[in-house]
Amino acid sequence: MDSLDTTVTTGTAVSPQLSAAVRHDWTRDEIAALFDLPFPELVFRAQSVHRQHFAPDEVQLSTLLNIKEGGCPEDCGYCSQSVHHDTGVPASALMDADAVAAEARKAKAGGAQRFCMGAAWRELKDRDVPKIAAILREVKALGLETCMTLGMLTEAQAAALKEAGLDYYNHNLDSSPEFYERIITTRTYGDRLDTLAAVRGAGMKVCCGGIVGMGESRMDRVGLLESLATLSEHPESVPINLLVPVAGTPAADQRRLDTLEFVRTIAVARILMPASWVRLSAGRQTLTDAEQGLCFLAGANSIFYGDRLLTTPNPEEDDDLRLLGALGMVAAT
Repeated sequence: MDSLDTTVTTGTAVSPQLSAAVRHDWTRDEIAALFDLPFPELVFRAQSVHRQHFAPDEVQLSTLLNIKEGGCPEDCGYCSQSVHHDTGVPASALMDADAVAAEARKAKAGGAQRFCMGAAWRELKDRDVPKIAAILREVKALGLETCMTLGMLTEAQAAALKEAGLDYYNHNLDSSPEFYERIITTRTYGDRLDTLAAVRGAGMKVCCGGIVGMGESRMDRVGLLESLATLSEHPESVPINLLVPVAGTPAADQRRLDTLEFVRTIAVARILMPASWVRLSAGRQTLTDAEQGLCFLAGANSIFYGDRLLTTPNPEEDDDLRLLGALGMVAAT
């Protein structure tokens, strides 16, 4: 059966026959056709696929800590931590292992299952690997899943992080290959793919998604999802970020992406990568409870939990617990 032809007629009734098989050969035409489906049909398909791999009422909770802020030499047009933009974010030194562990303990006590750590670097330097390894050992000893984003990695660095206890490495593709060049000039799409290959080669899991609402077209969102869904292994976590415009960045004046288009993007991601955690990431503070509920209905099943992301605000933990309770949803175990 064609992957897009998901119904069969039995007598006078139409019964859904939805396949959640994991594919790596999606084409842009197929993905664009999913985006073009009537909204109720698309969300129905996404939720049906979701239920074949995940409990429909569970949400994975991750907490994100900025362990080295500002001073990044990259020129990413959306980023408050770039030295190319006047955003008022100062450069800081790398936090020490004890301070990071203290934050991780608080995150675990609050219910987080994964602790994500980000450093505003273009790439990890060999001289910093021992410090990062010490941080990882402290956090891993608490029983949390670990995730880091440190910029580009070499194969040897990836192997060292794996040895120190890193479970996931985050390295987003950001957008389609075509639109990417309009928002970043200091690192290529190929550079990002090379880092993902190094992470996979070391045996770590991949956290990789993108940002929508940067002025890209729907076909750019199609291109981003095609790049993710045609990797030889799908990312185990797929964060879908809604741009948070930051004063001083080139993206500061972008209008917020239409909510239904955002939900469509999540739904298509769920269908293309049925066994991945799809994370409702940056930008949640601009969404109403009902809009976040739609995102969960469309297949999102992970959030960043805590009142701050790297440099931008996030809903308070109590607000998230209230929302999950109102939706009848619980933290994944």
